[in-house]
Amino acid sequence: MQDLAMDLKTSPLDFLGLITSGKIHYNLTPAELIEHSLARKEGSLTSTGALMADTGKFTGRSPKDRYIVLDSKTEHTVWWGDINIPFDEGKFDSLLEKMKNYLQDKDLYVRDAFAGADPNYRLNIRVINTWAWHNLFCNNMFLRPTSEELENFEHDFTIICAPGFEADPFTDGTKNPNFAILNLSRRMILIGGTGYAGEMKKGIFSVLNYILPEERNTLSMHCSANVGEEGDTAIFFGLSGTGKTTLSADPKRALIGDDEHGWAENGVFNFEGGCYAKVIDLNREKEPEIYDAIKFGAIVENTRFKPNSREVDFKNKSVTENTRTAYPIHFIHNSKNPSIAGIPKNIFFLTADAFGVIPPISKLNKSQAMYHFISGYTAKVAGTEMGITEPKLTFSACFGAAFLPLHPTAYATLFGEKMEEYQTNVWLVNTGWTGGHYGVGTRMKLSHTRGMISAALEGKLEDVNYKKHPIFGFEVPQSCPGVPSDVLNPRNTWNNPEDYDKQAWILAESFINNFKQFEEFASEDILKGAPSI
Repeated sequence: MQDLAMDLKTSPLDFLGLITSGKIHYNLTPAELIEHSLARKEGSLTSTGALMADTGKFTGRSPKDRYIVLDSKTEHTVWWGDINIPFDEGKFDSLLEKMKNYLQDKDLYVRDAFAGADPNYRLNIRVINTWAWHNLFCNNMFLRPTSEELENFEHDFTIICAPGFEADPFTDGTKNPNFAILNLSRRMILIGGTGYAGEMKKGIFSVLNYILPEERNTLSMHCSANVGEEGDTAIFFGLSGTGKTTLSADPKRALIGDDEHGWAENGVFNFEGGCYAKVIDLNREKEPEIYDAIKFGAIVENTRFKPNSREVDFKNKSVTENTRTAYPIHFIHNSKNPSIAGIPKNIFFLTADAFGVIPPISKLNKSQAMYHFISGYTAKVAGTEMGITEPKLTFSACFGAAFLPLHPTAYATLFGEKMEEYQTNVWLVNTGWTGGHYGVGTRMKLSHTRGMISAALEGKLEDVNYKKHPIFGFEVPQSCPGVPSDVLNPRNTWNNPEDYDKQAWILAESFINNFKQFEEFASEDILKGAPSI
C-alpha cells in the first residue's frame, strides 16, 4: 500500500475526530514497515532477515493492569473479579481524549485487518500504532485483507496502542501508568505505557471470547488445531509446558493454528493470521518449523545477538525468558490456507502432571470433559519459574482464564453441547510423570505420547478394553498400539501402589477445592464430572 499523509476526508482516523500534524502510514507492506523500523531505530535485522525488537520495560502481558469498561452491556454479563477488573465509563472517555491529544503530533501507522478466518464470524479491526514494528506485528498476527477487501473496509473494532503514553493513576482511574482497557460497547481497546505487542493480540482474543459465545453461540478456544488428509480435525488444549505446540505440529497433518480458534456450526476456524511462539532455547532440531519461519518479515522480541555477529542467541535470557517470534502462518510450510476445517473429531486436554497420578491417556464423558475443561489443570516443576522448587498445582479455567470475559461455566456448557451434538471424542493426556511423582518417577516418553495420540486420531482406541479409574472416573484404555500396557495404568508403574493411591486422593481433593469457586454457577451435569473422594 502507498504511504499517504491523508487529509481529514480520506483519513482512516476521521471516525475518531483525530487530526495529526504527523504522517499517517496506512497498511504499509512488511518491507516498508521494516525499513521504517530500522530508520527509527526501533530494531535491527538478524542474519536470517528477521527484525529484532525490544518491548521495553514490559516483556509480557500485565494482567493486573487490564480492564473492561463497566456499563449496561457488560454489568451483568462479564465475570468480574481479579481477571476482569471493572473500569469507569467516564474515565475511559477522558482517557481516550488524552490519548488523542497525545497522538496529534505523531507519525501514526494504521492497519486494517481481520480476526477470524471464517468470514461469517470475522471481526474487522483497525489498529493505530505509534511504533512501526508494532504495526508489522499486527500484519503478522492478524489476517491480511486483499486489496479488493480493503476498498470497502468498515472496521468493527479499534485498537489504539501508544507505548509512550502513560496514564496518571490519580486522575485516570488506573492502578499504574500502563494499561490495556477493553470497551465492548464503544468497540475499542486502549493500550498505553507498555511496548509488549502481545497486549494487542490478546486484547482482540478477549473481545472474541465475549462476542462469539455471548452473541453468536460460537465457542472460542485457547488451543492449537490441525487436520488430517481425510479432513479429520483435532484440537489441543494445554497450558505452558504441556507439549501443546510440539504435539500439534505433525508433518502428516496440516496446521490450522497454534493458539486461538472458534468452533462454529460448520467447523473450526483460526482467529489469527500468524503464530506467536516462544523461542527460548530454540534450535532447528527441536522445532524446525518455527526455526525456519524466522526469516524476513518475521519479528523476534527481546532476543540478543551472539558476540560479533547478527545471529540470534536463542539461549540468551538476559532480557527475559519470554523471548518470542511473530510470523505469518504461511511461513509454516504445512499450514492450511484458509485456516478453516470441519467439526473436530478428537479433542485432547494436555496436562503435565508432576504427581504421576493422571493416566497417560484417558477418555472423558461429557460431564468429565466439561469439568476438566473448567479446571484446566497442569503442574509446574522446578526450573519452569523462579522460586519453584517442588511441583506446584496450576489450574487455569478453560486453559486460558486470563482471557475470559464470561464465567467459565458459559464456555464449558457450550463445549459440552457441541461435544454431545457432534459426538466428539475428548481425551485427557498426561505428558508429565509416570512411576512416581517428580523427583522419583520419570517423564512420559514423547514417543509413547505421540503413539497414543496417533492411535486416538486413527481410531485404533475404539475397540480396545477400557477400565474406569477408581477416583477420577474416566475410562483408561488397557492397550494401545506401540505402547507397553503397564504404562497405560499409572498405579502399576509405582513401586508402592499404596503410595499412588495416597497421591491420587491428594490430587483429587485439590481438584475439588479448586472447583468450589465455580460450583455456584455449575450445572449438575458439570458437577457429575468431579472425582470421587
